[in-house]
Amino acid sequence: MTSIQEIETGNFAGPRWVLCPPSSVTVVSWNINRGLKLHGVVEFLSRERADIILLQEVDLNARRTRHLNIAREISQKLQLNYVFGREFQELTQGTRASPAFHGQATLSRWPLSNPRIVRFEKQSNFWRPHWFIPEIDPFQERIGGRLALVTDVSIAGRTITTYNLHLESRGDERLRESQLEETLEDTKRYSPRIPVLLAGDLNLDASAGNVAAAIRQAQFQDAFADQHVATTPNTFLEDGRTIDWIFSRGPIRPDQQQVHRSVSASDHYPLSITLQLD
Repeated sequence: MTSIQEIETGNFAGPRWVLCPPSSVTVVSWNINRGLKLHGVVEFLSRERADIILLQEVDLNARRTRHLNIAREISQKLQLNYVFGREFQELTQGTRASPAFHGQATLSRWPLSNPRIVRFEKQSNFWRPHWFIPEIDPFQERIGGRLALVTDVSIAGRTITTYNLHLESRGDERLRESQLEETLEDTKRYSPRIPVLLAGDLNLDASAGNVAAAIRQAQFQDAFADQHVATTPNTFLEDGRTIDWIFSRGPIRPDQQQVHRSVSASDHYPLSITLQLD
């Protein structure tokens, strides 16, 4: 059986001849809800033509997404490079001979390198298999745990280190805060002169309180400061929530922030920014 620790990579972007290094790059971060509406996901990403794409909730060989490798499918269609980090093995979506996985994917038209996983020490017990729950739909039993997928993006001689996050949706705020703190602690290995991008589905409000203070203390800038809107749609049971975020640190400056609330290819809206390379 394939190890849950493995990282998958693929390269479909053609060679880039750059006469003048770009002064800015575009970034998209999006929880794509497994890729259930793959056509809509590809359509939006094709239209945006982002330089760096950070996706959460990405399926690999799951029955619900027709056993497709979603990260690879998107990368091939858009001619991008990708790194996929396996967050969970989805026990109800595959078989012993052909397991299904779920995780994060970082894609780019630029070269990707040095991928690694920061798997959080503190995890919820919610997803673990139980003897009294059968391994069938609609039960969602999993093996693994939440993670940050770390990848370097090389843009015409400059490197941006990306943290692609998906914090726990179950449990309490303290668990999510702990997972974010682990990520921020890991970013200390990089010099303040190194551009670092931290983005994803945090499943919490990062605009105030202890969370915002920890982010500021780690010298990260909220790309959507004073422009926060809900990043999930309203439902019959609850209003939309602001739980998807992009933060930056170092010699990069966020601009042209947008939450694409007209896009309906997921249960989250995509976020996009332009990063000015100072």
